[in-house]
Amino acid sequence: MTNQDSPSQQAGSAPEIEVDIFDSVRQPDGGPVDPVRLQADDSFCFSCHKSINCWNRCCHNADVTLTPADILMLTKHLDLQPSEFLAQYTVPAFWEKSDMPVAKLRSDETNNGACVFLAGDEGCGVYAARPATCRYYPMGLASIKMMGATEKEDFHFLVKESHCEGHAEDNSQTVAEFRAQQGVEALDEVNRGWIDIMMKMVSWRSVGGPNSKPVSQQAKKMFFMVSTDVEAFRRFVFETKFLDTYAIDQETVETLKKSDIALLQMGFDWLKHVLFNEQTINLKEDVLQAAIAKARSDMGAT
Repeated sequence: MTNQDSPSQQAGSAPEIEVDIFDSVRQPDGGPVDPVRLQADDSFCFSCHKSINCWNRCCHNADVTLTPADILMLTKHLDLQPSEFLAQYTVPAFWEKSDMPVAKLRSDETNNGACVFLAGDEGCGVYAARPATCRYYPMGLASIKMMGATEKEDFHFLVKESHCEGHAEDNSQTVAEFRAQQGVEALDEVNRGWIDIMMKMVSWRSVGGPNSKPVSQQAKKMFFMVSTDVEAFRRFVFETKFLDTYAIDQETVETLKKSDIALLQMGFDWLKHVLFNEQTINLKEDVLQAAIAKARSDMGAT
């Protein structure tokens, strides 16, 4: 919730929002693993290596939602355009908690549901660009926001699947050490705007959507485009009236032409404006005045 939220919006919000960002781990019977919360300085034992008996089991029948940062990494690693990557390696889906569209990593159903990037006994074939869910395993990431709080709080949880023998390994580390080793800090930063939107949608869904209205199919399509296809969003910004509508300085415009990360961050600010009417991006003055005049006209004002 932002400072721009009205009292009526605050009253309609859920009293507490808790969202598991990476929660794809399931028991063989399909039930969720019971998590234990961990803080940054908490320690746990875990190691995964080729000599362990359960090697590669977690790469089968996994439910991996790809984040925007994942798709940026994988498309560069594979030298593919986002649209090509999406067609070859993902399936469209909806993240149930928020009812927003996402891309999920495709599985090979002819190979016991193996990940499409599994390279046999060698393990992950895209290890350097592996998704955040895979980097976090066997931890999960969640965010929580209490009613009246101005900031969200992230926390981690450890999951122990029955098949996983990595927890028995004599390799103690703190959560912070594990995060640094897996390189998730930079990914979390890139994904923060996406996570913020997902959290808000979970909250708003309990009251029927932002301002008690369901999110339109067009808005969901725009969310999916920004989240999964940065090149399509770049064309939208530079080949439509977007820059005639929003007040973006020339230096930023030049950055958006070259930086995928900057474009993503601006895209999520724009989506927060579209979905929640947040003041995260400004209309040009003439556009704003025209909107005000139209609103007054619609209300019968002079």
